[in-house]
Amino acid sequence: MTRTQATPDPATQAVPHDNSPLDAPVVREPRHAPVAHLVRGGVVEGVHHGSVVVLGTDGEVRLQLGDTEAAFYPRSALKPVQAVAMLRAGLPLDGELLSLAAASHSGEERHLEGTRRILDLASLGETDLRNTPDMPFDPVVRDAWVRDGRGPSRLAQNCSGKHAAMLWTADLNGWSLDDYLDPAHPLQQAVAETVEDLTGQRVAHVTVDGCGAPLFAVSLHGLARALARITTAAPGTPEARVADAMREHAEMASGVRRDVAALMRTVPGLLAKDGFEGVQVAALPDGRAIAVKIADGADRARIPVAAAALAHAGVDPALLTGFAGAPLLGGGRPVGAVRTVRALEPAQPVPCA
Repeated sequence: MTRTQATPDPATQAVPHDNSPLDAPVVREPRHAPVAHLVRGGVVEGVHHGSVVVLGTDGEVRLQLGDTEAAFYPRSALKPVQAVAMLRAGLPLDGELLSLAAASHSGEERHLEGTRRILDLASLGETDLRNTPDMPFDPVVRDAWVRDGRGPSRLAQNCSGKHAAMLWTADLNGWSLDDYLDPAHPLQQAVAETVEDLTGQRVAHVTVDGCGAPLFAVSLHGLARALARITTAAPGTPEARVADAMREHAEMASGVRRDVAALMRTVPGLLAKDGFEGVQVAALPDGRAIAVKIADGADRARIPVAAAALAHAGVDPALLTGFAGAPLLGGGRPVGAVRTVRALEPAQPVPCA
């Protein structure tokens, strides 16, 4: 597919398209619905709105709550798709370094060292990165940095592995490096094409993510469809390589204390990726997939709602008991919790492949 795109001017702009037959999701205020309640002492203290979609093995929608077709930003939940795009463009990574290329990492030493390895393979250095300097994402690691008097760095920022991989992909193709984050750059055009291919819809809008990379607006349904395509792809394809790498090296794609890594370790064959502002996507090897967006971006509702959606998709609820969310405390003792809405309760158990 040949794409044409104007050079971006503001931080947010519409994306011109060619004559692709795909439809773009509608840009509108999302029509979210209640997905979880914050219950304290038996009384509903707060309500989290959001949207949820569950896909079956045939790709058909088995459950939808809220607005699953409006345009939204997947944030870092789109990273597996970006990694597929880089492999399609010739990036020669597999294993833990490919997992890091799709990571929102915690800033542990393994992540920093892995990013250095990718840069070394490309004969590049940390100064070539264009992501936003930041402190490590993991609070334990971040506190240690503060005690040691260390400040923000591009290497510690949670997207550094992706940026290092983007630089190497650009270099391998003879593309310019200084402007690799420009939406009009050949690398980002290749990413946009892969986003449209795997989601099955045109990009509705493009802006800039927190790390500085282009961020593409799709629908929640499209995001779930993309991850399902990645997990069901034939062995050896870029999609399958990304899925294998992230599942086999879950801590490299996130961190040792991250719930998304624990979820992949717990549910056999599951590929899962989180994103800022309450986004979670996950898919099984048979194509069952879920995607969640919490409207207010509250992280405390993301995993409980995602776990409930996975149970609705047929994952054994016994495997998901540890993902119901942290208890709500009063005076130091549990007095409540986040409870998902009744509509997310599975109608009947479906065997997990």
